[in-house]
Amino acid sequence: MTLLLILFVVALVLFSTEWLPVEVTALFLLCALLLGKLLSVKEALAPFGSDTVLTLSCLFILTRALLKTGVIARIGMLLLGRSSNATRLIRAILTTVAGVSAFTSNTATTAVFLPIVLGLCKRSGIAASRVLMPLAYASILGGTITIIGTSTNLVVAGAMHTYHLKPLGFFELAWVGLPIAVLGLLYLFFVAPHLLSRVPTDTDLETTYNLRAYLSDLMVGADSPLVGQSLLASGLGHDYELSVVQVQRGNETWPSPGADFVLQAGDMLVIEGRSDSILSGKGNLGLISKPEQHLLAQSPDEDSGAPVLVEALVMPRSLLLGRTLKEARFREHYGMSVLALHRRTALRQALARTRIQVGDVLLIQGPPGKVAALGEQLSVLGEVEMPAPQGRGAVVTLVVFLGAIVLGALNVVPLVVALLSAVTLLLALRVLTPEEGYASVEWSILVLVACMLAFGQAFEQSGAAAHLTGLLAHWLTPLGPYGILAVLFVVTVVLTQPMSNQAAALVMLPLSVGLARELGYDPRPFVVGITVAASNSFITPLEPSCLLVYGPGRYRFGDFVRVGTGLTLITMLSALLIIPLVWPFKA
Repeated sequence: MTLLLILFVVALVLFSTEWLPVEVTALFLLCALLLGKLLSVKEALAPFGSDTVLTLSCLFILTRALLKTGVIARIGMLLLGRSSNATRLIRAILTTVAGVSAFTSNTATTAVFLPIVLGLCKRSGIAASRVLMPLAYASILGGTITIIGTSTNLVVAGAMHTYHLKPLGFFELAWVGLPIAVLGLLYLFFVAPHLLSRVPTDTDLETTYNLRAYLSDLMVGADSPLVGQSLLASGLGHDYELSVVQVQRGNETWPSPGADFVLQAGDMLVIEGRSDSILSGKGNLGLISKPEQHLLAQSPDEDSGAPVLVEALVMPRSLLLGRTLKEARFREHYGMSVLALHRRTALRQALARTRIQVGDVLLIQGPPGKVAALGEQLSVLGEVEMPAPQGRGAVVTLVVFLGAIVLGALNVVPLVVALLSAVTLLLALRVLTPEEGYASVEWSILVLVACMLAFGQAFEQSGAAAHLTGLLAHWLTPLGPYGILAVLFVVTVVLTQPMSNQAAALVMLPLSVGLARELGYDPRPFVVGITVAASNSFITPLEPSCLLVYGPGRYRFGDFVRVGTGLTLITMLSALLIIPLVWPFKA
């Protein structure tokens, strides 16, 4: 029990600090359970073959099929053609996003609708910053309506049998999730626009390029007028508003060089500034972007047409994640050149050594014919065209997906059987290839979930959960069931800010169940409470859906705190009022 409590604290620290990737932390916990003989090998590894893990895998693959065939994108494009009133159209899109994300990944839904909404904002003259945060929040709100709305819901439902509780029904969470979604959307329609009025406006995408701070690697050419000039005399700061973050000359590096630093030919400058300034500096000062020069020299007449400049957002599950552009062989794979990179936090290292993260915005230049090849790895933040017809693939995918949902929701067959059958059918019909299916699975989430399910089982069997909940019961008994539910809700919300939602829910699950039983209450309302709290993370931009809009919306951290706090309070108060009515504290 002592060892489990120590591991519990270690897990909280590692998940919160992300000193190690979350899946590595989860594997560390699993190894500790095995080496400490806290679980048998069979018990520890059983969650990897559980219904929960297999159901999650199927959902990832089915979502990939919906994206590939353009089903979700077509919904958005159909909305664009049905209304001329921009405000009404935005509200219709947010409502649709909440509905779609009840059955698919909220991150995937945000990713699909992001370029659609940006195109709408550009045509309508609406600031993207007024719409993108509500877009991400709407996708999160819809996730609580069904058991498959978020992986967190599914994980909690799958773990409940460990505590001898009946799993959540397919639409059981809708009793609380649907009212929260409706109230949340009303908040996004009428309150959020006033709170977002403090965010700087930019309705033109090219203007957004100019205002966003990018990091770029540029070399001083042999004929550059900067050769022999000090940074002060070069005019880089005064005339072009460019900051030289670092200079590399051969094997020597000067971080934050002073104003009297003299430039030489061949110096590699790490420069921060607006894209228009970077492009002007390249053209007027003899600064060379090596990747771009190599690209043009390599294929001068390929994909004829003037090079285009686009912004592209790095998506979840992109093959670029965790790798530098060189390691990912970006130029070779896509035939385009990355001129600069923007990240929500300050960068102080060369672009060539920067590892790509979700939500990074790349400034890319290359032949127009290559833009479409960026595909699913990157989302081009520009005007969107109607998706190309996919033949019978879109119809087949939609029918198969809805059929699986209906069969699972009505308990005609277990949900995992319905989803597995749907995946098999789509693979057999060649809507997806097996390689595409494997690539669509978020393996890090599966590893995290399986390891944490094993940890939860050990936490329960060892008596550590009972010991900890006994201590909590002593302090929380005077609050009564409503007060305890509120405390658990708040603690879960706090944990979801630094931790993944799934990890936060699985950490809180044994505590909430044990606390309820210790005090003689039915655990179900408390389990529903932490599920709702873990699935609705609004206060910080660390939720994947929020990360996707962070860069394109040019938000600051405080913008999410300002808008998300009110939405969190609405979610919490609604949950505290509704949950005891549907799931009484006394069984």
